[in-house]
Amino acid sequence: MAERAVFDGEAAERVVAKLRESYNSGKTRSYEWRVNQLKNLLKLIEENEEEMVDKIHSDLHKPEPEAFAHEVGLLKNSCQLALKELRHWMAPEKVKTSITIFPSSAAIVPEPLGVVLIISAWNYPYLVSLDPVVGAIAAGNAVVLKPSEISPSTSSLMAKLLGKYLDTSAVRVVEGAVPETSALLEQKWDKIFYTGNGRVGRIVMAAAAKHLTPVVLELGGKSPVVVDSEINLQVASRRIISGKWGCNNGQACVSPDYVITTKEFAPKLVESLKQELERFYGKNPLETKDLSRIVNAYHFDRLIKLLEDDKISGKIVHGGEKDKSKLQIAPTLLVDVPRDSLIMTEEIFGPLLPILTVDKVEDSFEVVNSGSKPLAAYLFTNNKKLKERFVACISAGAIGINDTALQLSVNTLPFGGVGESGMGAYHGKFSFDAFSHKKAVLYRIFAGDVPMRYPPYSNEKLRFLKALLGGSLLELIRALLGW
Repeated sequence: MAERAVFDGEAAERVVAKLRESYNSGKTRSYEWRVNQLKNLLKLIEENEEEMVDKIHSDLHKPEPEAFAHEVGLLKNSCQLALKELRHWMAPEKVKTSITIFPSSAAIVPEPLGVVLIISAWNYPYLVSLDPVVGAIAAGNAVVLKPSEISPSTSSLMAKLLGKYLDTSAVRVVEGAVPETSALLEQKWDKIFYTGNGRVGRIVMAAAAKHLTPVVLELGGKSPVVVDSEINLQVASRRIISGKWGCNNGQACVSPDYVITTKEFAPKLVESLKQELERFYGKNPLETKDLSRIVNAYHFDRLIKLLEDDKISGKIVHGGEKDKSKLQIAPTLLVDVPRDSLIMTEEIFGPLLPILTVDKVEDSFEVVNSGSKPLAAYLFTNNKKLKERFVACISAGAIGINDTALQLSVNTLPFGGVGESGMGAYHGKFSFDAFSHKKAVLYRIFAGDVPMRYPPYSNEKLRFLKALLGGSLLELIRALLGW
């Protein structure tokens, strides 16, 4: 097999130059080009669905229903929504003007940013790669996509398919690892969209700062689940399991990272979770085909290190089995882990679920707010006041009441973090907005010119301007009459 050509700073510069030439020609700005590319992207997904699912199984052993529902299905919906709404999204938005500049009209005109870079992650390789691409194309930009090398099969497939179905003069895929990403980050972009962890997010932001390039950072964090007592326990357990182990075996940025419940209710919750986990994945979950595997040996060892921390010795109440040859770790529950343990000081991103206990459910607010702002926070309760207080007092990228992770599927909600969990948002129209500049446009005619705004200034002109800017019609009349 021929070796891939070296992709260094010069190669990156050439790619950006060609895309900028294409963008400057104006082709990507037209409605027709955008629609054509979106239709081709939808066609790509529909015609290659089976291979896409197969490649993601190769990288992560992701079950087919998960691969379809969380990746292929959501991407189809994203393309279809953009095709349906694009003309409306592109239309100028008329806004009111004030009497101070009568006669006039004004509008907010969305315009593409230019040439954008999308650096994606390995855990949902199609969704976090191509969903931003949908927004970038819909907004009229030229795009470079850099998929994650940690999921090589899906990365290779996307490079092949995007080269086949899309306009390569305006949409390019660059594969590779740190050297290729570094070469790309040296270039001047009009926006950088990064999905991944906070450590690399800081590197991306520092590189962007050199060119004053705006960024969207889709990061993560420790997403809590607060569980009240007066609830449907079986449904709550199932929904926690679905958001944790049913989302790539915990390798999802919005997966529940830890649970908080009362000391009194914890035994019931643990027992319910155990029962439902066995019902879903059997008595030997290492043998099930319904769980993704850990992505690679590095992340497997990282998770085992969390389990081997002396501070959580004896805290495992369910699971803990592992098989490094298969990169499998069983769904694991831990109770009353210390808050200063390793597992509580970094994002877990795997099949381990610590359960913290408090005296009363309201005490959970202090626990959540004592850490960095998470990408998501979840609450299970029937208490209306507790729901209202949770929404008002917990700062997170998103809040889910009585379910987990489903907010991702609602395209009328923005998806993004706050604080250390990220900045900027996308999904649906928010994706279009993320890659657009909202240009302010004011229209005036030559009639209605007011001499009072021009020198030489006088007391009469000052009275008029004060009345005009003060917004009082009576004072304006008085100023005009010289009273």
